[in-house]
Amino acid sequence: MVTSSFRFSTGNLPLHARGKALHELRDRGVLPLEPLPGCEVDVRIAKWFLPGAGVLSGSLCGVRQDAGPRTPDAGDDLFFGVNVTGGSTAIQRGRRIALGDGDAILLSCDAGPFTILRPGPVRFLGLRVPRKTLGPLIASFDDASVRFIPGQTDALRLLSTYVSAATNIDVLASAEIAHLVATHLHDLIALSVGATRDAAVAAEGRGVRAARLQAIKSDVSANLGDESLSLAGVAARHHVTPRYVHKLFEGEGITYSQFVLRQRLDGAYRRLRDPRFAARSISWIAYEAGVGDLSYFNRAFRRRYHATPSDVRNER
Repeated sequence: MVTSSFRFSTGNLPLHARGKALHELRDRGVLPLEPLPGCEVDVRIAKWFLPGAGVLSGSLCGVRQDAGPRTPDAGDDLFFGVNVTGGSTAIQRGRRIALGDGDAILLSCDAGPFTILRPGPVRFLGLRVPRKTLGPLIASFDDASVRFIPGQTDALRLLSTYVSAATNIDVLASAEIAHLVATHLHDLIALSVGATRDAAVAAEGRGVRAARLQAIKSDVSANLGDESLSLAGVAARHHVTPRYVHKLFEGEGITYSQFVLRQRLDGAYRRLRDPRFAARSISWIAYEAGVGDLSYFNRAFRRRYHATPSDVRNER
């Protein structure tokens, strides 16, 4: 079983105790952090272990992160860090690289120790992958040099969205799916850095496809209450064609329209079971879910749950 392996937060600690907590975190080999003088420390992280990838995400403030060949668990790995929001400075072999919103960096411990300074609040994503796995996927790979990746690249945005979704779903409890997720991460990192021709082709049909599908699902879920939610609008927001969206959902044995309807019905079902909405009419719940035709809503709801909305409400 693959699950979230570790979580840590200074949120409930008094300010004077946070430095000691970071030292304990470093000594346990979880994350080599040091407080920055004159800065308020705030650390909230979660760490996952997948077959072929380590994933670290969360927020950091007022800390310095050091790593090198002697760092616990560094091994023969490459480190890919995404500065989701906020500003950081990466330093290796005398070179300083400023990272802004969305920027990323590829580092190798074998090239020498490196430091990342985060004096202010930063939301970040860190990935650790074996050099033997990622190296062959990257064009002109040289693990002795730092790679800076500007934040506006499509592959980087997909990577950030995909990791956020993949580490918040129960499917990671499946070892087979966890391995697939790790493969998708390798694809997306390689594309972000600069993939070889063969790796790019493989990634388009594998990691990119999975990440785009997840991004579109998240987009739909966030806009279910919009009755005018359309395939054309969703496709345009993700810079793909409606036909491409159709093909993504076909790979899961469902159509785009069926997915949208199921999500809307599931949202209505949850409201019907929630005492907070007991005073709301069924028509209000249908419209809130994004279904404007009440008769159609009732028919579709009964087909999905083999019960009427009134039956579900009365079961509470």
